[in-house]
Amino acid sequence: MFLSHPPQAIQPTCYTVNFLPRSSSKPPSYSVAFYNHSTTSAAGAKISNNHLIQSLCKEGNLKQALRLLSQEPSPPSQQTYELLILCCGRRSSLPDALRVHRHILDNGSDQDPFLATKLIGMYSDLGSVDYARKVFDKTRKRTIYVWNALFRALTLAGHGEEVLGLYWKMNRIGIESDRFTYTYVLKACVTSECTADHLAKGKEIHAHLTRRGYNSHVYIMTTLLDMYARFGCVDYASNVFNGMPVRNVVSWSAMIACYAKNGKAFEALKTFREMMTETEDSSPNSVTMVSVLQACASLAALEQGRLIHGYILRRGLDSILPVISALVTMYGRCGRLEVGQRVFDRMRERDVVSWNSLISSYGVHGYGRKAIEIFEEMLANGASPTPVTFVSVLGACSHEGLVEEGKRLFESMSRDHGIKPQVEHYACMVDLLGRANRLEEAAKMVQDMRIEPGPKVWGSLLGSCRIHGNVELAERASRRLFALEPKNAGNYVLLADIYAEAQMWDKVKKVKKLLEYRGLQKLPGRCWMEVGRKMYSFVSVDEFNPLMEQIHALLVKLAEDMKEKGYIPQTKGVLYDLETEEKERIVLGHSEKLALAFGLINTAKGEPIRITKNLRLCEDCHLFTKFISKFMEKEILVRDVNRFHRFKNGVCSCGDYW
Repeated sequence: MFLSHPPQAIQPTCYTVNFLPRSSSKPPSYSVAFYNHSTTSAAGAKISNNHLIQSLCKEGNLKQALRLLSQEPSPPSQQTYELLILCCGRRSSLPDALRVHRHILDNGSDQDPFLATKLIGMYSDLGSVDYARKVFDKTRKRTIYVWNALFRALTLAGHGEEVLGLYWKMNRIGIESDRFTYTYVLKACVTSECTADHLAKGKEIHAHLTRRGYNSHVYIMTTLLDMYARFGCVDYASNVFNGMPVRNVVSWSAMIACYAKNGKAFEALKTFREMMTETEDSSPNSVTMVSVLQACASLAALEQGRLIHGYILRRGLDSILPVISALVTMYGRCGRLEVGQRVFDRMRERDVVSWNSLISSYGVHGYGRKAIEIFEEMLANGASPTPVTFVSVLGACSHEGLVEEGKRLFESMSRDHGIKPQVEHYACMVDLLGRANRLEEAAKMVQDMRIEPGPKVWGSLLGSCRIHGNVELAERASRRLFALEPKNAGNYVLLADIYAEAQMWDKVKKVKKLLEYRGLQKLPGRCWMEVGRKMYSFVSVDEFNPLMEQIHALLVKLAEDMKEKGYIPQTKGVLYDLETEEKERIVLGHSEKLALAFGLINTAKGEPIRITKNLRLCEDCHLFTKFISKFMEKEILVRDVNRFHRFKNGVCSCGDYW
């Protein structure tokens, strides 16, 4: 409710202006009205210009409104101040905002909670969170709206820790939260670094809002779902989603995005199908489609992706840049690089994300030189690279072993583009040097880093040691990784692999005992493939599964036939000191071989087989697939965690460099 009085009528002063037309001897008269800055009533008292100031603000004429404000004889109304504040925010004028604020202070209206709320919002929109804090600190009567305004300002500025501290303070003094409060404080949990402490606070806020009956509010619950998703707590997010009595397109999209970004692509596609079949008033929007395309890309689900592409065209979403960029990525990661290129070529406009998508697509296929060419084309078209651009192009150099080109690009980051290399860029460079067997140079780069290397950099170094069997450097890298990531089983397994290849079985046993002591388990190899628009999953097993008898029988037969043609199983990565025959049996149960056999049974002649794997392709599966591609005359595409492998006629596109 506004506290101002109805605006006074503004009386114009009329003047007569004469114009003399050429065809007339008598000049006609025209009346023209001019508004005085202030007018006088019959009694001689000044009349307020509130209404005129408000009209000027609504028209966006802030400068003239401020001139009138400075000549205003009586304190302006609350509504006038509100419109002045809103106009300052829209015009992005901090000096004018300070002028209005000073006027409010001079008139003694600064303790009005309504105006304090508006001032905090204005300073937030102007990016001046310090001024917003000062308004809050000097406001004695703080309503929930004043608190919420500061929570919003601090959250948007990334000061999540401060928001949470103030939230607990507000609770202690008995101010009751409303739906906006919970929205802002839940967002604050993920504006700072996502730590276990922030997750615990988020769970506590979840308990608060549940006790106060807000767990049926769709917007709050969607924000809560998104918070859990940001922490990777997929089960919590799923429970929130399943418990929502009402869902809108935002909540459906948030759940799909949660699955897509947390390694649950199957679930993302399943949820999308449910959205399409179970809801009538929640049509997918561009945000939904980006997440669904990401899920298709993760699984290399080409047929699903094509259906989604058709839906995008029918809905007219093909003019939205993030959607088209996601399409480019999807086709690239489904092995249809040429289609992704065509989608890119047809774009009427492109942003840096579009260029990054194309560079990354060529990089994951191992076409480093082409990725560099596109990067240079991007610069020629006036697009400025981002840190993500350099991650993509440096990664592309790594896949093709373009060491000197990668070093040149790395040096150009700060020199030519003002981008300070971050951990991700150093990790790319260590990977580039390490894969090229320049391990000492890679180690020196880690040593000379001006920032803390972190797990990504040490992990790149350890992975390179795994490729080239450097035990000494691997031990050094693993010691740092065990300290930084004590719960990451993959680091222990990598070190054990290196020991196993070096026949250092005592050390293999020590690493396995350490895994057992810390309650960690090796991530099982898993593969996915699409057949007839259905997705199938295969998990590595050490023992044959009787339910897959036909697949295993085919694998045994293929292995025997391949041995006659020169195939020698590569068993040095098996983490057990066993007889050769037992080791061969174990590697024959790898998930990519199971998927390959299933594809041979269920695909037509001339139809390529597409497989996606969650780990690095092992040496034996790589060799086995090369033999199959030649002697079964089958094109086979395998995308592992690092890159694409296209097998044809006994040759892999990676050139045995991965």
